[in-house]
Amino acid sequence: MTWLAWVMCGAGVVVLSWAVLIILASRLPPGLAKDLAGFLPACAAALRRLRRDARVPLRAKIAVGIAAVWVLSPIDLIPEFLPVIGPLDDIVVVVLALRYAARQVPRELIEGAWTGSPRLLDRLLGSTRDSAG
Repeated sequence: MTWLAWVMCGAGVVVLSWAVLIILASRLPPGLAKDLAGFLPACAAALRRLRRDARVPLRAKIAVGIAAVWVLSPIDLIPEFLPVIGPLDDIVVVVLALRYAARQVPRELIEGAWTGSPRLLDRLLGSTRDSAG
Protein backbone atom coordinates (compact mmCIF):
# COMPACT_ATOMS: atom_id res chain seq x y z
CA MET A 1 0.00 0.00 0.00
CA THR A 2 1.17 3.51 -0.74
CA TRP A 3 1.25 6.26 1.85
CA LEU A 4 -1.81 7.88 0.24
CA ALA A 5 -3.80 4.68 0.70
CA TRP A 6 -2.77 4.57 4.37
CA VAL A 7 -3.84 8.19 4.85
CA MET A 8 -7.19 7.53 3.16
CA CYS A 9 -7.75 4.43 5.31
CA GLY A 10 -6.91 6.40 8.45
CA ALA A 11 -9.25 9.23 7.49
CA GLY A 12 -12.00 6.70 6.75
CA VAL A 13 -11.57 5.07 10.16
CA VAL A 14 -11.76 8.45 11.91
CA VAL A 15 -14.91 9.49 10.02
CA LEU A 16 -16.53 6.11 10.63
CA SER A 17 -15.74 6.24 14.35
CA TRP A 18 -17.23 9.76 14.58
CA ALA A 19 -20.38 8.54 12.83
CA VAL A 20 -20.70 5.61 15.24
CA LEU A 21 -20.21 7.91 18.24
CA ILE A 22 -22.82 10.36 16.95
CA ILE A 23 -25.33 7.56 16.42
CA LEU A 24 -24.65 6.11 19.87
CA ALA A 25 -24.90 9.54 21.52
CA SER A 26 -28.25 10.21 19.84
CA ARG A 27 -29.61 6.95 21.32
CA LEU A 28 -28.65 7.80 24.91
CA PRO A 29 -31.58 8.20 27.31
CA PRO A 30 -32.29 11.70 28.61
CA GLY A 31 -30.11 12.70 31.53
CA LEU A 32 -26.57 13.60 32.44
CA ALA A 33 -24.88 11.16 30.01
CA LYS A 34 -26.81 12.58 27.06
CA ASP A 35 -26.09 16.14 28.20
CA LEU A 36 -22.37 15.37 28.45
CA ALA A 37 -22.34 13.73 25.01
CA GLY A 38 -23.69 16.95 23.52
CA PHE A 39 -21.56 19.28 25.63
CA LEU A 40 -18.64 19.96 23.27
CA PRO A 41 -20.82 20.34 20.14
CA ALA A 42 -23.08 22.76 22.04
CA CYS A 43 -20.02 24.67 23.26
CA ALA A 44 -18.60 24.84 19.75
CA ALA A 45 -21.89 26.21 18.40
CA ALA A 46 -22.11 28.77 21.22
CA LEU A 47 -18.52 29.88 20.68
CA ARG A 48 -19.13 30.30 16.95
CA ARG A 49 -22.35 32.28 17.48
CA LEU A 50 -20.86 34.53 20.17
CA ARG A 51 -17.82 35.25 18.03
CA ARG A 52 -20.07 36.50 15.21
CA ASP A 53 -22.45 38.56 17.39
CA ALA A 54 -21.87 42.33 17.22
CA ARG A 55 -23.18 42.80 20.78
CA VAL A 56 -20.28 40.78 22.24
CA PRO A 57 -17.31 42.97 23.30
CA LEU A 58 -13.94 42.43 21.62
CA ARG A 59 -12.27 41.04 24.77
CA ALA A 60 -14.96 38.36 25.09
CA LYS A 61 -14.58 37.52 21.38
CA ILE A 62 -10.84 37.14 21.87
CA ALA A 63 -11.39 34.75 24.80
CA VAL A 64 -13.92 32.78 22.75
CA GLY A 65 -11.52 32.70 19.78
CA ILE A 66 -8.67 31.41 21.94
CA ALA A 67 -10.94 28.64 23.24
CA ALA A 68 -11.93 27.69 19.69
CA VAL A 69 -8.29 27.55 18.56
CA TRP A 70 -7.43 25.49 21.66
CA VAL A 71 -10.12 22.92 20.86
CA LEU A 72 -9.12 22.70 17.21
CA SER A 73 -5.40 22.49 17.93
CA PRO A 74 -3.87 19.02 17.56
CA ILE A 75 -1.55 19.79 20.49
CA ASP A 76 -3.17 18.95 23.84
CA LEU A 77 -2.11 18.87 27.45
CA ILE A 78 -4.01 15.58 27.77
CA PRO A 79 -4.03 13.42 24.60
CA GLU A 80 -7.52 12.91 23.14
CA PHE A 81 -7.13 9.15 22.81
CA LEU A 82 -7.16 8.67 26.59
CA PRO A 83 -10.64 7.51 27.59
CA VAL A 84 -12.75 9.85 29.71
CA ILE A 85 -9.98 12.35 30.53
CA GLY A 86 -8.84 12.96 26.93
CA PRO A 87 -11.12 15.91 26.17
CA LEU A 88 -10.82 17.29 29.71
CA ASP A 89 -8.39 20.09 28.82
CA ASP A 90 -10.64 21.18 25.95
CA ILE A 91 -13.69 21.21 28.20
CA VAL A 92 -11.93 23.25 30.90
CA VAL A 93 -10.74 25.87 28.40
CA VAL A 94 -14.18 26.14 26.77
CA VAL A 95 -15.92 26.44 30.14
CA LEU A 96 -13.53 29.17 31.27
CA ALA A 97 -14.05 31.09 28.01
CA LEU A 98 -17.85 30.80 28.24
CA ARG A 99 -17.84 31.90 31.88
CA TYR A 100 -15.64 34.88 30.98
CA ALA A 101 -17.92 35.79 28.05
CA ALA A 102 -20.98 35.38 30.29
CA ARG A 103 -19.61 38.07 32.61
CA GLN A 104 -19.16 40.43 29.63
CA VAL A 105 -22.57 40.04 27.95
CA PRO A 106 -26.19 39.68 29.07
CA ARG A 107 -27.24 36.16 30.09
CA GLU A 108 -29.95 36.16 27.39
CA LEU A 109 -27.26 36.45 24.71
CA ILE A 110 -25.46 33.35 26.03
CA GLU A 111 -28.77 31.48 26.28
CA GLY A 112 -29.58 32.42 22.68
CA ALA A 113 -26.23 31.09 21.47
CA TRP A 114 -26.47 27.84 23.46
CA THR A 115 -27.81 24.83 21.52
CA GLY A 116 -27.55 22.28 24.32
CA SER A 117 -29.71 21.58 27.33
CA PRO A 118 -30.67 24.70 29.30
CA ARG A 119 -30.11 22.67 32.48
CA LEU A 120 -26.50 22.09 31.48
CA LEU A 121 -25.99 25.80 30.80
CA ASP A 122 -27.41 26.58 34.25
CA ARG A 123 -24.92 24.17 35.80
CA LEU A 124 -22.12 25.68 33.73
CA LEU A 125 -22.80 29.35 34.44
CA GLY A 126 -24.95 29.15 37.55
CA SER A 127 -28.70 29.26 37.60
CA THR A 128 -30.39 32.63 37.15
CA ARG A 129 -32.74 31.54 39.91
CA ASP A 130 -29.78 31.24 42.31
CA SER A 131 -28.76 34.86 41.77
CA ALA A 132 -32.36 36.16 41.85
CA GLY A 133 -33.36 34.40 45.06
